[in-house]
Amino acid sequence: MHPRTIVITGASSGFGRGLAQRLAERGDNLVLVARRKALLEELTRDRGDAIAVHADVGNPEDLEKVATAALARFPRIDAWVNNAGVAALGRFVDIPLRDHLQVLRTNLGGAVNGSHVALRHFRRMGSGTLVNVASMLGRTPAPYYASYCASKYGIVGLCASLRQELALERADGIRVCAVLPMAADTPFYEHAANYTGHSLQPFPVTDPWQVVDALVQALDRPRDEIVVGLPAKAAMASQQFMPWLTEGATAAVSQQLQMEDAPPADVTVGNLHAPVQAGTGVEGIARARMAAERRVRRVPPHGAQA
Repeated sequence: MHPRTIVITGASSGFGRGLAQRLAERGDNLVLVARRKALLEELTRDRGDAIAVHADVGNPEDLEKVATAALARFPRIDAWVNNAGVAALGRFVDIPLRDHLQVLRTNLGGAVNGSHVALRHFRRMGSGTLVNVASMLGRTPAPYYASYCASKYGIVGLCASLRQELALERADGIRVCAVLPMAADTPFYEHAANYTGHSLQPFPVTDPWQVVDALVQALDRPRDEIVVGLPAKAAMASQQFMPWLTEGATAAVSQQLQMEDAPPADVTVGNLHAPVQAGTGVEGIARARMAAERRVRRVPPHGAQA
């Protein structure tokens, strides 16, 4: 079997970087896309089977350049993974509208832009796999994630509509897969814009490598949707059969953990409008940070009896 050529957006950290590592280990050709040019060049240095393309996925012209660069180096594109994503977290009205719109531009706009480029190529070739990274927040809403939820709901709907079109065209060689993870301990929470006034408290937090493995599965054995992990599958079932209970419980727990129990934190715009240096690995620091915060909260005030 010849190595496949796979485009991965958001490849400089998190799921994208992990997926690049997994695919590189087995010899696939990689087209790695992100805004952090130096990191991409580091990932592709001394690798003849990988190229780095500096791009902003929210800009359609940038993704056209990605396809051009890929086809200048490799004979075809076999799969395209739209993984790049950002977030602005907090009360909807406390977040500047400019930030909400940037979340939609990157997450949903990036998926639309990448899907448009990829599917045009796949139609010419007669085959290909498109993987869009959505989220369980594209099925089960949560407070303080409004524009992020909107973007992920949009990605789920985009994938469903594209599958209908391809079925009507009898384009059996082209597959569209949505991958729906829960919160994972990647640098996502180091990069997110935070308007909550508190340290970010995702829950439940899963291992990012579980999501990376699901992305590999989506490329090797694509299904319409891949829900990652037992908590996500339980949430999906609960939302389907008891949406009022699921949404009420999610809201109550989010309010308690994020807005009442969490320690204070400064407002930050994260990487919304420009890349940041922090958070370059597959794994992040969310679990370690939250564990440290819990230990501090259990420490009695100076001079008090334990």
